[in-house]
Amino acid sequence: MIVLHLTSCPIGLRGDLTKWLMEISAGVFVGRVSARIREKLWERVRLLCKNGRAIMVYSAANEQGLNFRIHGDTWEPIDFDGLKLMLRPSASRLKQTHTPKTGFSNAAKYRKARQTQHQKSDVSLNRDSKSYVVLDIETTGLNPQTDEIIEIGVIKIKDGQKVDTFNTLVFTEKSISSKITEITGITQAQIDTSGIPLSEALAETVVFIGSLPIVCHNANFDNSFVKAACQNQNIQYNPKIIDTLDLARKIIKGLPNYKLQTLAKHLSIHQSNPHRSISDCETTWQLYEKLINLQQDQK
Repeated sequence: MIVLHLTSCPIGLRGDLTKWLMEISAGVFVGRVSARIREKLWERVRLLCKNGRAIMVYSAANEQGLNFRIHGDTWEPIDFDGLKLMLRPSASRLKQTHTPKTGFSNAAKYRKARQTQHQKSDVSLNRDSKSYVVLDIETTGLNPQTDEIIEIGVIKIKDGQKVDTFNTLVFTEKSISSKITEITGITQAQIDTSGIPLSEALAETVVFIGSLPIVCHNANFDNSFVKAACQNQNIQYNPKIIDTLDLARKIIKGLPNYKLQTLAKHLSIHQSNPHRSISDCETTWQLYEKLINLQQDQK
């Protein structure tokens, strides 16, 4: 189920939308369409809305049971501990920005992503840093050139404490195989219901990371996928990377392998839901902190 509200948009756009949705009041549309059709409709709305305003609310498989998109408005969707909320800008904030914001359109995210990337050259990689993000992705396979990202998870750590979380499922061009569903628990139905376009997911991820260094396990895998996807979407991505796999191999000797699950078991780190991005981020965060402590003890 989706509800779409348009304000000050061209009449032609409203007429176009009635091919898929029912207009129950001036500029208010409701209907049931697939997730892919919904995303195509939203892209069309953003393209043809011009200086108008658009708000879409739709059913989603999350704690709130809904999600929303905003275009051409000063209110912004934000993530607060996994809940999607609306940020209403204060008068002072609007004055500082000089021009109204247009929500989280792909273009706005891309501009912000470019700005944050210019700041990254000033960031020095410090393995004892207490401020960083932890990144993990799930994919349809092992090849970043032919396989696709299906989930992105990032947690933000400041002064040793988790302060924010970003997590999203991502649309794929191809159907998810039963093998991937068996490994991750992610189904095609979940992707169709709650997934967002790759360009949007990457832009939000880059903005969320900002100028912080990234901690991840087996960084060559995660980073290669994200980097290849960003290149395809013309999004700048060149972060500082801390790889807990490399750290573990240097600090802990004699393990049969250095997979995240093996290290977690060795260091008594609880894993709530392996092979899901946020769960693996939590595990990697705990692993990193323990590795740093072990490294300090060995000095």
